[in-house]
Amino acid sequence: MILKKSPGGSIFPYYYKDGELFGLHLGSFGTNEEGVIARIKAEEVFFIQQNKHMGVWIDFYQTKLTDRVTTEFIEMLKHTSHLILKLGLVGCSFMAQRKMKRLMKKAGCLSALPVKYFEDPEDAKTWLVSEGD
Repeated sequence: MILKKSPGGSIFPYYYKDGELFGLHLGSFGTNEEGVIARIKAEEVFFIQQNKHMGVWIDFYQTKLTDRVTTEFIEMLKHTSHLILKLGLVGCSFMAQRKMKRLMKKAGCLSALPVKYFEDPEDAKTWLVSEGD
């Protein structure tokens, strides 16, 4: 199997505990909206090109989830949800989680997607490769 690197530098697919994942590194952007939005869009194109169904974990540590960033992220999810089996979000504050849940619900097309929030990336990855929701 050929391993590729995503625009954010993640190995694709990422193997973890006998499962495959896609990890998006959207963290460490601080207040740089343009930078994180550019990364979101590049990762979206990359993931769609791979055309592979899998669990996805996303690192938001040290990135401010402004309304604009969150809206762009939800748009990416709308375009890629057909490829996502489960979604683990890491590093979101309580308020960011509430905003994310509200916008995902409003988007409608994500209602069947299992989504969980984590503080620890290892917990997120373990959940993503586990059976069930």
